Order: sequence, then C-alpha cells, then structure tokens
Amino acid sequence: MSFKVAFIGAGSIGFTRGLLRDLLAVPEFHNMEVAFTDINSHNLDMVTELCQRDIQENGLSIQIQSSTDRRVALQGAKYVLCTIRVGGLEAFATDVDIPLKYGVDQCVGDTLCAGGIMYGQRGIAEMLQICEDIREVAASDALLLNYANPMAMLTWACNKYGGVRTIGLCHGVQHGHHQIADVYGLDKKDVDIICAGINHQTWYIQATHEGKDLTAGLLEAFENHTEYARTEKVRIDMLRRFGYYSTESNGHLSEYVPWYRKRASEIQDWIDMGSWINGETGGYLRVCTEGRRWFETDFPNWMRDPAFVYSSEKRSEEHGSYIIEGLETGRIYRGHFNVVNKGVISNLPDDAIIEAPGYVDRNGISMPLVGDLPLGPAAVCNVSISVQRLAVEAAVHGDDKLLRQAFMMDPLVGAVCNPKEIWQMVDEMLVAQEAWLPQYSSAIAEAKQRLAAGKLIPTRDYEGAARVKVKSVEEMQLDREAANKNAGEADKGKDRAATTA
Repeated sequence: MSFKVAFIGAGSIGFTRGLLRDLLAVPEFHNMEVAFTDINSHNLDMVTELCQRDIQENGLSIQIQSSTDRRVALQGAKYVLCTIRVGGLEAFATDVDIPLKYGVDQCVGDTLCAGGIMYGQRGIAEMLQICEDIREVAASDALLLNYANPMAMLTWACNKYGGVRTIGLCHGVQHGHHQIADVYGLDKKDVDIICAGINHQTWYIQATHEGKDLTAGLLEAFENHTEYARTEKVRIDMLRRFGYYSTESNGHLSEYVPWYRKRASEIQDWIDMGSWINGETGGYLRVCTEGRRWFETDFPNWMRDPAFVYSSEKRSEEHGSYIIEGLETGRIYRGHFNVVNKGVISNLPDDAIIEAPGYVDRNGISMPLVGDLPLGPAAVCNVSISVQRLAVEAAVHGDDKLLRQAFMMDPLVGAVCNPKEIWQMVDEMLVAQEAWLPQYSSAIAEAKQRLAAGKLIPTRDYEGAARVKVKSVEEMQLDREAANKNAGEADKGKDRAATTA
C-alpha cells in the first residue's frame, strides 16, 4: 500500500519515533511515504536521523521527507499526525508559574484550568493555520489525527472552524482499563469496558468480565489495592462520590475540579509524590524539561543504542496506527476516540468534543450511540464543556472578554481566585505569551497599559504545595535508563506507581 503520512511537530521524540514504529509494524505499510516537519530544525534533524536509522535497521527502504516547511511535508498527505506544543517549554512555564502567583496550583496545566486555557489559545491559532495548509496541499480526503493538548479544545476548533476532518486521540482510557483489570487480578484483555465522557474526564460506565458486572465492587477494590489507595486518592474519592471511575490520573483530575487543590494546606492530603503524575506541582513541566535536556545531551548515545524493532509485539496502545490500519486494510479496530458529539452522548451538548467507543474498518470511523451518562458524571463534564466552548470561541475570535469568562468558569480557578485576581492573571498571561497570540494584539496592548499603571493586586512568590526541582543533566546521568525512558516516551505518566510512601 502506498499513501503518505505527515507528522507535524515531529521534533517530539517520544510521539514521533513511537508512532512511526507502530505504523511500520503493519506489513502492508512498508511502502508508505513518511514526512516530518517541525519549526525547530535542530530537534527535527535529530529525530529524523534517529528514525531513519530505525527504518534502515529494520530493512525498509523508506526515505523520510524532512522539512521545516510544513506545506512541503503536507503535500499529498492522506493522514496527518499532529503532536505540536505551541510555545514550547518557554510558554509552558508561564502556564504553570503565573497562576501560582495567584494560588492556582496545577500538576499539568495542559487540558483545563488556567494553563490549559492559555495553551488552547496558542494551539488553536496555530491549528487553524495547519488546517488551512491541509485543505490547500494535502489529499482532498485527508484525516487529521490530533494528539496535541488541550485535546478537546483543539479538536473542537479544527472541526468547527478548520474545515478538516479531525479525530482527537489519547491514551487515558487504556490506562484506567489496565487499572480496573489490575484491582480484580485480571488481564486487561479479559475485561470489557464502555468508557464515555470528554477527554481526561471519561467515565467507565460499564466494566464486565465473562458477563459479570465489575462496576459495583470497584470502590472497594480500589480502596483495598496497596498501590492505588496511595497514588489515586482523588480518583478514588471521585468514584466514592460520583459512582464511576474516571480515566485521568490523580494529578490531572485534581486540577479539573474545584475540591482537591483549592487550599495549599490540603493538597498533600490528596496527592502522592512517588510519581509526578500523582499530583506534583508543575510535574509535567519538570519531566518535559528534563526529557528535552537529556535527549539533546545524550543524542549521540541514542544513535549507538539498539534500533526500535518494527513488530506487532513492540506496538504501543496508541490509537493512531490502528485507525489508519483499519481504514486502509479493513481490519476492525475498536478504540475510544474524540469526535464531535452529534448525539452520541445524549445528555452532553451536540457541538462538544466527546470521547467514546468507536469502531474503524474500511468503511470509516463509526461511533455507536452511548445514550445518557449518569447524571453526576454528566454534570462534571458539562462544567468543563462550558469552559472549553468559551476558550475555543475566545481563541478563534481573539476575544479577551470570552477568555476571561473561561477563566471565571473554570472550576479550580474559580475556587481559588476572585474576579479581580482573575482579570489581572489573564493580563499577565496574555503579556507573557504575546509571541504566540497574534489574535490578541489589541487586548495585549491594553493589558500592558493596565499592568504598567500600577495599583496591582498583590501576588505572592509561591512555588506550590508540591514542587520538585528540575534535575540537572549530571543528576540524570546517574540513571541513564530512567532518563532515556522519560525522554523517549510519548506517555510520560505510563509508570504511575508510588516509589515513596
């Protein structure tokens, strides 16, 4: 089979190398075309060199087309995989650090809350430019598979305003599926699930083993699990109060709702410091920073390490390659995908991006009707959807009033800050991220004037309730295996076990 796959944001070593391995584990795809593009030529060159070495070591003749010109990479592409982080680590740091001045303590800050909303403002502006390029130079039926966060917001904007068929993909459902099987001492393949909601707030509304319902005993099973009772306290409490287990990690989930990170003195009660994803302040920023520094320093050794093996046994659980395989070969694949709702979940808005079970074969991507979510989980999702809708419309139209309203409606920001604090925080974040927010030029000019005029609300020099220092390269060299894993994994929260009490 011959078709072209373009990777946008290919300088992301974890996603790019892993997704390419997944695709080339499919024997029929050994003649496909591959194009990489990234705005960072240095990162792009390193990842291209490493992936080209993998291809050659697997005996394939594919020659990666690598270019900093996105339109060149997209030319004729049938599938586009997007893993961009607009603003890179520089902007990401402001997503975490500026809200901390106002007491908003985030673990990740890439989906909801202050950081996720601003990440969406940067990402949506760029995604609409990407969609324009896809419409003009890619294949007429090109499919955009978006891995970039904030998943729901970006996928929403692409489908509503970008004019490109876009599916959002995430690995959160797979992780929780593993956990549910684990608490019952079962293998994941033997536990069937239906998981539905919105990205990072998807709910396991059904779990069965050999026809037996597992949901009724799930709370007790998690409470009695030696590891998860320590590492998933927020998720277990949500299960206790809402009746269903939620997909996202302890740290992620804690920043989407108003109850677990609103008081600095209580945050430690709900998190675990054995792994960043269990709730560490700015944890994802830290591990991303360490991973980038390590890859850039240790790259020559990566070229000497064994190449990736392209085989079914080494294939990951990321949905992207299986979707393309289903569409191209007709093999049926069942996964959980982020799509425009259109009635799939009947008590969530039709225009929202929902995450729900879907099937793929040569006829396309089919989304069966889920029906109503339980009322409690639906209420949690609907609050977040309101924030997402405001944030999408703000980003598309450069409307800072809608942006401020998104901050006001955000559960954690609203639990911690009053309106005047929110207005000033938004001013600070707009100014700090000016380079990546062209749609807000007028609003940023006005924000600069307000900040320069004085009479500002006092803020504090606050590192957060659970901040960990970024490791130096020298410290990472003491455990090269761990450093390699962090840098090389797309999913940096795959290993969530607590290593400390």
